[in-house]
Amino acid sequence: MGSTLTRATIYLDPELHKALRLKAVETSQSLSKLVNDAIKESLAEDAEDIAAFEERVREPLISYETMIKRLKKDGKI
Repeated sequence: MGSTLTRATIYLDPELHKALRLKAVETSQSLSKLVNDAIKESLAEDAEDIAAFEERVREPLISYETMIKRLKKDGKI
């Protein structure tokens, strides 16, 4: 059973479009596949970020001022 594709119109910067077309030719892939792969990669990174935030939700918060003082005290700045 194949997946149903949805058609969408996107507007690309002309130089990005040229680079994408060249990559498509070099890699024997369609523009659609390259765009879909890039979107999937971006969403996967977002999912990783969300998971990392959820893992650290119980960690104590530290203010910027406190962090700067700590770095100075430890000789890191």
